Amino acid sequence: MHALSPTLKRRTPATCLLACLALTPLLSACTDEPSGRSPGGGGFTRGPTFVVTTSAEVREVRDQVEAIGTARANESVTIAAKLTDTVSRVHFEDGQLVQAGEVLVELTNLEQAALLDEAEANVQDARNQARRLESMAADNLVPLSELDAAQARLSGAEARYQSIVARLEDHLIRAPFSGLLGFREVSEGTLVTPGSAITTLDDVSIIKLDFSIPEVHLNLVRPGLTLIAESSAFPDQSFSATVRTIGSRVDQNTRAATVRAHIDNPDLLLKPGMLLTVRLTTATREVLMVPESALVQRSSEAFVYTISEGRAGIRQISTGVRRAGWIEVEYGLEAGEAVITEGTIKIRDGAPVTTERIAGAPGSGKRSPEPGAD
Repeated sequence: MHALSPTLKRRTPATCLLACLALTPLLSACTDEPSGRSPGGGGFTRGPTFVVTTSAEVREVRDQVEAIGTARANESVTIAAKLTDTVSRVHFEDGQLVQAGEVLVELTNLEQAALLDEAEANVQDARNQARRLESMAADNLVPLSELDAAQARLSGAEARYQSIVARLEDHLIRAPFSGLLGFREVSEGTLVTPGSAITTLDDVSIIKLDFSIPEVHLNLVRPGLTLIAESSAFPDQSFSATVRTIGSRVDQNTRAATVRAHIDNPDLLLKPGMLLTVRLTTATREVLMVPESALVQRSSEAFVYTISEGRAGIRQISTGVRRAGWIEVEYGLEAGEAVITEGTIKIRDGAPVTTERIAGAPGSGKRSPEPGAD
């Protein structure tokens, strides 16, 4: 027999027992079947994956052209003074709604008022003299030439009176039409000169919307056509616009024509200068669509998962337009076919799937309640 080495000679029975206990789990792992494998030595067993499906639907799609337009007031003017004088009274506030003919500002008119009183007195005197001469001429007491002269003096006095009234009217600054006033630019005591801005006035009961469209779509636009306009200031609201005028020229650089539409603005929500988006429908067609969540994109190719005999199958499709979370399927699917919209990242081609959620152990047959059920 070979002699034992010194190291083995020094080991005790307790040391050998501990070494055997440490090797036992390793030997067991090498000899037993792996947990979760089938008895026949196949792959891991796995229950069907729960997925959510939706049927491919035929939907109506409208091909549209979008254009950006600018809102303008129906009527707009800057109200200014006609002569040099001092503001005596201001009759409006910022942003006030006024009616046509309403007095906005009065200028100092003491001298003109005095001249008006004098002219009115002259007219009354000339009228009285003419009446007396008419009575005397009827009795042949005065020649007709004196009556003619009196009537001429009356006409002259009335003309001077109207002239003073017109000059006095220039001291009253009125609203030329009904609308919404802007900011007040003068105060009482302000010295104004011809052309001095008093305020702005805009008729915003109707908004003019000017936008441009490519010439290739001019055949789709005509006066009376109804369009939909939207503003970023009111994202949940749309405005109906009616085409009124199409520009007589096409821009030779952009090859686009200007179109003007009118928008009724009874609530005064829209203001001049706002940016609006216009959508023009060019065609309406019916197409097959699926939710965008069902789409599986791989490089430049698109796929969806369908279900056949309880197993998922991947299918390549060709996509088209996108509308509000749905995408057009040009080919690869038929109407009514179910596609998987939730759970696509957990499955592979040929994997078992179910569209019913099962509670407890697989195969127990106990279904979980629907979300929100008691």
